[in-house]
Amino acid sequence: MTITRPLVLSAAALSLALLAACAAPSHSTGNGDTAKPAHDSAAPADAAPATSAIDLGGYKWNLDSATDNAGKPIATLQREGKYGLQLSFVKDRLGVSGGCNHVGAMYALKGDRIEVKQFQTTLMACQDQRLMQMDSEISKQLEGNAKFAIEGEAPQPRLLLTTASGSKLSLSGEPTAETRYGSAGATVFFEVDAQRRTCPHPLMPKHQCLWVRERSYDANGVSQAPGEWQFLYQDIEGYKHEAGVRNVVRVKKFDIKNPPADASSVAYVLDMVVESELVPAPKS
Repeated sequence: MTITRPLVLSAAALSLALLAACAAPSHSTGNGDTAKPAHDSAAPADAAPATSAIDLGGYKWNLDSATDNAGKPIATLQREGKYGLQLSFVKDRLGVSGGCNHVGAMYALKGDRIEVKQFQTTLMACQDQRLMQMDSEISKQLEGNAKFAIEGEAPQPRLLLTTASGSKLSLSGEPTAETRYGSAGATVFFEVDAQRRTCPHPLMPKHQCLWVRERSYDANGVSQAPGEWQFLYQDIEGYKHEAGVRNVVRVKKFDIKNPPADASSVAYVLDMVVESELVPAPKS
């Protein structure tokens, strides 16, 4: 008998809908469209030019600080403890994670400006009110026409945003898996069992491995017959396994160039959790 977690499943389904809009090539700040935006007069005028070889879509951007047009900190958006937002620019879609919901919007680069369309969000409620406030505040701040500039070089660039209202957001860059591994990777779905299992690891006696099987879906998203269960002798980057929770995850698989002799030649990086389910421990 299994007990499903409806909120997690609902969020995953809505996230798939939000991500389905991603179809255009990634944008680079080095050759952005220089056409003048329709609402040029609404854009702030004090951000530095966005001339940089850094690919905006090649990094995840951690929001470190935010101040309003009077220079006062926007308390809800400050990075502290468990609270912190991250922006990603995948193809023509801006995504925001770290709050309560999955938040996203279409965007376009216009010279040194980012034009952000209306935000969409999943509708999961969180007990932590600050997480929900973070979703609302970042959507309000970013929607519209903002100037941007990128400072520094790889692998630690900084993104500076000046919003239409005059707020200033400072973000630190973290290379995406595609940037780190030098390829787009291949998409794979794994079903991860609720419990780890002892596996015959050559270097670590009694090592606990993830127990997984590959999943596949047809063009209509209908699940096909799963593969055979097997040990996964390595971790999935970004995935935190919780005992008693079965997950279906979408991961990116990357080939590793010149791996050490005792290491895997591939890396798996979590893309998103598609399905999540509580599984009671078997009775002894």
